[in-house]
Amino acid sequence: MSAIRAVLFDIGGVVQDSPLHVIARYERERGLAANAINGAVAAAGEAGAWARLERGELSLAEFYPAFEADCRAQGFRVDAARMMAEIAAVGVPRPQMLAAIRRLRDGGFRVGALTNNWHADAPRPVDLRPLFHVFVESRLVGLRKPDPRIYALACRELGVDPGATAFLDDIGRNLKSARALGMTTIKVESPAQALHQLGALLGMDLLG
Repeated sequence: MSAIRAVLFDIGGVVQDSPLHVIARYERERGLAANAINGAVAAAGEAGAWARLERGELSLAEFYPAFEADCRAQGFRVDAARMMAEIAAVGVPRPQMLAAIRRLRDGGFRVGALTNNWHADAPRPVDLRPLFHVFVESRLVGLRKPDPRIYALACRELGVDPGATAFLDDIGRNLKSARALGMTTIKVESPAQALHQLGALLGMDLLG
């Protein structure tokens, strides 16, 4: 029998469609090098516009010029407002994931969300918070993945030790921090793949 008592889900790229696909398309359509935008985010680091946005330190209006400056520093230009509008448009929930979350709750598991996000200019089209026992948002707690403190915070709110928690994310560096705390991690390539792995871990059918 599994020792896992709680499951923690990333949102974008896990419960909802991935913003990474939108960014890759934005780069292709504008003739930018693949991963140029992620490279600019990484180069700017924790003091960069993207990190500050996800910690709730910048509004979107403040983010746009700051992020465009981060990209110019790496030798290319973006229209940040256009890019973020395209990202917002793909915030569509994945039905398989929603069904699995309900099945987990019915099975007695604690279920939480742990997401890096930002203060939006308009209400998000779908409110996922009622699905979860706990919903931890980087913009509200002033921490962002992969900072270990945000994972510890999520586990405290769930009332479960990291060692009794499974975490699903589509980004490897976010999973690395979770594993270091003792969580069991699953990298999400697709809903079916992730739910097959999670179901095998928990000994239950999450795809039926």
